[in-house]
Amino acid sequence: MQLVHEQPDFEFFLRGADGRSALVNDRRLTASFLVAPDRLVEDWPVLDAATLRPDDLAPLLALQPELILLGTGERQVFPPPETQAMCLSRGIGLESMANAAAARTYDVLASEGRRVVAGFVLGKP
Repeated sequence: MQLVHEQPDFEFFLRGADGRSALVNDRRLTASFLVAPDRLVEDWPVLDAATLRPDDLAPLLALQPELILLGTGERQVFPPPETQAMCLSRGIGLESMANAAAARTYDVLASEGRRVVAGFVLGKP
């Protein structure tokens, strides 16, 4: 049997995430961040998905996604209705899930060539 190590054809790959940290490529992050196939934005100043304001999504929207994945920490949390409505009014999907599920979903969508942007909430006190 021949084993081949495949490299993703996008720049930023999530190897895993939980409520306290994430591994992007070979780098461990411990503060909230944004990731797109071609960009990593560290130190996203969001600590709680339940209080996410529409303005908090501005850096994600600047990356022109077709879909936003919101990694909400150790468990799934939904942002306020006005934040969800803002995405819907722009025709952009917003999916909230626990960080581990969001990391797996991001990798699948990025590997399909989708314009996905993910925001991960980490280190909630």
